[in-house]
Amino acid sequence: MSIINSESGTNVHEVSDGIYRINTPVVIQGGGGFSFNQYLIVDDEPLLFHTGPRRMFPLVREAIQSILPVERLRYIAFSHVESDECGSLNEWLAVAPQSMPLCGTVAAMVSIEDLADRAPRAIADGEMISLGTHRVRWFDAPHLPHAWECGFLTEERTRTLLCGDLFTQGGRDLPALTETDILGPSEAFRHEMDYFSHTKNADMMLERLAATEPTTLACMHGSAWHGDGAKVLRALADALSA
Repeated sequence: MSIINSESGTNVHEVSDGIYRINTPVVIQGGGGFSFNQYLIVDDEPLLFHTGPRRMFPLVREAIQSILPVERLRYIAFSHVESDECGSLNEWLAVAPQSMPLCGTVAAMVSIEDLADRAPRAIADGEMISLGTHRVRWFDAPHLPHAWECGFLTEERTRTLLCGDLFTQGGRDLPALTETDILGPSEAFRHEMDYFSHTKNADMMLERLAATEPTTLACMHGSAWHGDGAKVLRALADALSA
């Protein structure tokens, strides 16, 4: 892991081949710690998944610049419309002239076609986009864990699931990549915050993700995880239906 900004603690770690986790730890109001992660896929057409909050843009830009020139970015992607997902979207579009927002069709229709300074590339459920050696596929997942427009990307070559707010873990001093339990800590966080939507279709959507057999779970908050991702996703489905 490389520390990019010693003041903020922003750091970079390669969690899969050509996929980098950019992490900024924070102290939240009332005490305790939290973290914000973005994921950069380095390829012929680089993709950033999650922008980070707007005020975090200088830190994330500095981290990405340590890996590749930010103007090379082609896709600015995110799971759903929320500040930590796409709060600095227009800042990224400004510094990367060839880039475009990449989001699900619902997000494009209800929000991004109006909010973004450049037209989005709406990606349909099950659609695949080649970035060069990496290939990403979009899965619609409405209300999982929240937001009508929610969805996830899988990177097929490395079997990495960019899983957004699934498996959110509290804390600010967590390892970049772990093989230890993340379901227990994320379930404790979910029960405390109740940020899941209680959709009746969660088990079906989680099974679709599990069927991709991911070996890396790229979480937006907390550690990324390596192992049998299908098993962990099915365990989450069981927990949600309990």
